[in-house]
Amino acid sequence: MVKPNSQNNLNQEKFARLKAEAISPYRGLRQFFYVAVGASGFIGAFVFFFQLLAGRDIEHTLPNFALQLAIVALMIVLWRWEKRRQGR
Repeated sequence: MVKPNSQNNLNQEKFARLKAEAISPYRGLRQFFYVAVGASGFIGAFVFFFQLLAGRDIEHTLPNFALQLAIVALMIVLWRWEKRRQGR
């Protein structure tokens, strides 16, 4: 095994980044999905909120609005959890 201090190896910054990626693979992909799903939930909540304000089909719109808010909240929690784990 090549030691990180050898002359032929990567510099320390690249070595640390590769080591972090090996410990937690696909972190960037997970964060992309958190943002994409969170944005989708936000757009859905926006639409359902204005349907509620207009008074359209409240018995179906209210549960859908609550679901969209729950999705956004879940993505925020997962994003923060991911960032907290990254800081360790």
